[in-house]
Amino acid sequence: MPRIVLGTRGSLLARTQTGHVADQLRAVGCEVTVEIVQTIGDVKRDAPIASLGRDGVFVHELEKALQEGRVDAAVHSCKDLPTTDTDGLLVVAVPQRVTPFDVLVTADGRPLDELPARAVIGTSSIRRVTQLQKLRPDLVTAPLRGNIDTRLGRVTSGHYAGIILAAAGLERVGLADRGAELLQPPKFWPAIAQGALALQVRADDTAVQAALRLIDHAPSHRAIVAERACLSSLAGGCLAPIGGFAAEKEGELELTACVLDNTPSEVRRIDATAAIAVDAAAEEAQQAAADLGRRVAEQLRAAGADDMLTRMREQQEVSPPPLPDLD
Repeated sequence: MPRIVLGTRGSLLARTQTGHVADQLRAVGCEVTVEIVQTIGDVKRDAPIASLGRDGVFVHELEKALQEGRVDAAVHSCKDLPTTDTDGLLVVAVPQRVTPFDVLVTADGRPLDELPARAVIGTSSIRRVTQLQKLRPDLVTAPLRGNIDTRLGRVTSGHYAGIILAAAGLERVGLADRGAELLQPPKFWPAIAQGALALQVRADDTAVQAALRLIDHAPSHRAIVAERACLSSLAGGCLAPIGGFAAEKEGELELTACVLDNTPSEVRRIDATAAIAVDAAAEEAQQAAADLGRRVAEQLRAAGADDMLTRMREQQEVSPPPLPDLD
């Protein structure tokens, strides 16, 4: 087995999830060390995300370290990865996905329906903001950034009535009990690929590729391929108001995705769903999953997704979202 240097961001969450990957690799016989790589998204915490680049602000420096040979594999939160592959790099493994949904954290444990009018909810995501506006137009949203402890502190200090985070982040750092309500479809749709990790390597490093594939979780990988193919087909990035979730059940992989649109008079949402039979042993399974994602994207387009996404992008150009969709 090869000696593998894993590259990761320096946040508590990034280091924790990379530690889980390292443990899995050690369990199959690899020698593993971890290298911390600072990304622009971590350094420029107060800058509007639009000024840093539309997508991949937590990814580029990790990819550079990989290309330069400073690390052998990069551990990414899959939802941070742009849908277009970087030349010379491959995502070869997706460990088993954890909870893919968002979670509401409130100081007193109240769920979304019981929050008072004008309660302030912290969130860094246009997708989350738009869905909140549809469910509870009487609530107020405010920007939220920082590591998990910092964001939770905004609730315990009383600054915000509640915040919305990815449930996976709380789960991975042992704080799942802080959640007041798990926000699940069809009420609330998660970001594409939320709750999953992507292990990226150099395309010519076959030894490391082989080692990483030992910890690949095929059902999670297929689900992520389907979700990301849908997002790519819609020309959406990590800031687009697109949600979706794919999962296997009783021999089928089902994908549902939605596109959101906040007009002056209402919040609109369109959904599309499709499923395919899955043969876990079939080499063509990932290609079939990608085809499923593209099929769902075509359904969304037929229902008007392109116009909705164009309108939302124009709104962001006028008033850029201050923050990316953080973990």
